[in-house]
Amino acid sequence: MKAFVFPGQGAQFSGMGKDLYDNSPLAKELFEKANDILGFRITDIMFNGTDEDLRQTKVTQPAVFLHSVISALCMGDAFQPEMTAGHSLGEFSALVAAGALSFEDGLKLVYARAMAMQKACEMQPSTMAAIIALPDAKVEEICAQVAAEGDVCVAANYNCPGQIVISGSIEGINKACELMKAAGAKRALPLKVGGAFHSPLMEPAKLELEAAIQATEFHTPKCPVYQNVDAKPHTDATEIKQNLVAQLTASVRWTQTVENMIADGATDFTECGPGAVLQGLIKKINKDAVAHGIA
Repeated sequence: MKAFVFPGQGAQFSGMGKDLYDNSPLAKELFEKANDILGFRITDIMFNGTDEDLRQTKVTQPAVFLHSVISALCMGDAFQPEMTAGHSLGEFSALVAAGALSFEDGLKLVYARAMAMQKACEMQPSTMAAIIALPDAKVEEICAQVAAEGDVCVAANYNCPGQIVISGSIEGINKACELMKAAGAKRALPLKVGGAFHSPLMEPAKLELEAAIQATEFHTPKCPVYQNVDAKPHTDATEIKQNLVAQLTASVRWTQTVENMIADGATDFTECGPGAVLQGLIKKINKDAVAHGIA
């Protein structure tokens, strides 16, 4: 079975999407439609902006979404997903690719999400850190220990065995990093992010995004979409909406998602969008998995 997967924030790069825009009339049309919807020329930033320009949350999330979705749609007949999934922000791309959301509504929701998350980040300084080579249970135990002392600290992204990203207050993450290293982590690396994504500190953004999601029409997807919050396949529009809202403050269960997709028959994973991060994670989750970008 063919699975299509979509990356999240962090995969962006200067020049992203320019080849699509220049070589495909469909891509050009969709990019120009996106400029109109957003009210600014995001293509100028994507094609010619600096890394700093691309790191603005209001740019990063729609830029990665646009590159991912337009890459998939420009595959033509080769794009025949039998299941889809996306990492964090990539879940919106996966839903558009599966037909659960229109391109226009997907972009509007991604932009609303980006702005809501930006506001939540500004309300309280917070951060994330990557923990390398420590068992999941140990990471969870240390997060719980730090949280019990009054700081926010949770396991946010289960990326692959031996790689978990934690999220929380600056004090909580700093404390947890020291404890992780003492417990034997190879690395506990603070990330350059705007805030504590997939943690309770995103609660204000969740309320804002929920209103936008409830006001948007969702359709039954043409194939199952494996969602981050429970790593399970979903085709019910109401469930999909609930899971999208919950995703902002819940963990991204990417390891479990890929394992479930393989158990359900996925034999070929195609990553649509910038970079190759998901291909690497998939191969670490299952060394026999076939994972590649768009040919």
